[in-house]
Order: sequence, then structure tokens, then C-alpha cells
Amino acid sequence: MTIAFGRFNPPTTGHEKLLDTVSKSSDDGDYVIVPSRSQDPKKNPLDTDTKVSIMRQMFPQHSERIVNDPQNRTIFDVLKKAHMDGYTNVRIVGGADRQKEFDKLVNNYNGKMYQFDNVEVRSAGDRDPDSDDVEGMSASKQRKAAAENNFDAFYKGVPSTMSKKAAKEMFNNIRLAMNVSEGWSLWEISPLFDWKNLRENYVKKHIFNIGEIVENLNHGLVGRIIRRGTNYLICVTEDNIMFKSWIKDVNESKMPNVAPKDRAAINARAKNVFKKDLKGNVVGANEQKNTEVSGVCRSETYWN
Repeated sequence: MTIAFGRFNPPTTGHEKLLDTVSKSSDDGDYVIVPSRSQDPKKNPLDTDTKVSIMRQMFPQHSERIVNDPQNRTIFDVLKKAHMDGYTNVRIVGGADRQKEFDKLVNNYNGKMYQFDNVEVRSAGDRDPDSDDVEGMSASKQRKAAAENNFDAFYKGVPSTMSKKAAKEMFNNIRLAMNVSEGWSLWEISPLFDWKNLRENYVKKHIFNIGEIVENLNHGLVGRIIRRGTNYLICVTEDNIMFKSWIKDVNESKMPNVAPKDRAAINARAKNVFKKDLKGNVVGANEQKNTEVSGVCRSETYWN
């Protein structure tokens, strides 16, 4: 099975290229597109149902492969389901900038949370943020255009399958969800284009402090910050899974940034997810086991 897991908030012509790559790299057309459940006014303004509806309209050739399942909160959830469905090999396709992160994370837990003969992480290709065509299109550019009320720029990132009227409706919905009328900061909605102010707020400890909870927007894991690096965080989930995140890739979160209607499913599932590995050994919240991530070692439990 071939998998694409991402935010798609909002979907763009750049995502069309990703989905086409996923389809072409799949075996016998066996692939799924899994939009994340992340939702917040700044970086993820569209709720999941709206986002999936727009994606199916934008990318009709992939519409049947776009999955809207509240159980698919993280990339681990998607892989666990693939394992339970009997797949022995999986391929994950994503942006080149996230290939290394995904490759390390998903292979570290192969044989513990799921069991595959092979987990391949493949790049969909590099992006050029300075390009005006599909190679440079990103959700960050689209959120920036929406915040600036620049529909002409926004419309350049919309596939031809979507009418101008539908694109304008999406544009207005994004602006409404982002609360732009109350003011906004570029480093919060599109940190890619305002790294200096993101970094300044981080250095001054206005954001992402020890003990706070954040969500990694690439793979969906939610964890408590246990170490602050120069431009990255070391976090540990409630189930003592440790991960590293660049500060541009996280959001502060009291609970996973998810629509209220999804929370019941998440809470119900939380008692069973990641508590035991495939052999029945406990690997969950009570585990006290040395784990090393990028040179960081711990033996404590952080979510008591």
C-alpha cells in the first residue's frame, strides 16, 4: 500500500502533484490519501470535513482514495490500520523536506506498533518556495494570500478543476476561520515566510516552553516539551514516545488540535493505543525504559 499523510490546509496545486506521484508510485493503484485532523485558526483553518470535501472536488481522479476517518489522527494510526488490514509492505510519499523525519520515525517503531517487511519513505520531489508555478505552491502561500486578502494570488494555487466561484468561497471560509479581522502575524500563520519573528518569539520564550504540550503538524503526534534546542524541540507523548520537531512544524496544544466532534473517538481510543507492542509487552504510559532520540536519553515518565 502507498500512503500520503498530510495537512492539506488548504489544498493546492502543489498537493495535486503529490497525489499524482502517490498514484503513479503505487502498486496496482492501491493507495490512500489521509488528511490530518489538525485544526486551529492560524495554521490549519479548515476543519477536516470541509477540507476533505474541497480535496474531492479539486482532485476528482483521487476522490475515492481520500480518507476521512477520525481514527487516523497520526501516521502511526494509519500504519497500524494497514498492518491490521494485512499489508506486509507500505510506502509513504511526502515532501522532500519531511522524508528524513518520516523515515526515522516510522522505521523506529516497525516491529513494535506494527509489523511490515519493509517501510519505504519516498520523496514526491523538491519544492522551490520562490517559484511562481506548481513547484513553488504551498499551503503556507495560500494562507498568506488569504490573510492579505489577495484573491488573485490565492487563485493561482487552485487547480483548474475548481471553479472561480468555489475558489472564492474557500478563500472567504479560510479568512473567516483565521479571524483575520482581529489581526494576524505572518510568523504564526506561515512561519516559512517569517522565520525571523518566529525565532525571536522562541528565543524570548514567548512560545514553546518546557512542560507545554505541542502537536507536530507533519505526523500528528502530540507531546510535552522536555527540551528546547536552538530551533527544535524534544517532546514525549502521553505514551512515552519521544520525537523531535522543528519549531516551524509545531503548534501549542492543550489537547490535540482537533474538531470537538472527533474528541470522543480519540478519548475512547486512548486507553488502548500504544499500550502494548505486537508481542503483548507494555510500551505505554507506565513504561520506564531508556530511549535515545538525536542524542537525548531519558528514563522518566513525563505524563504523570
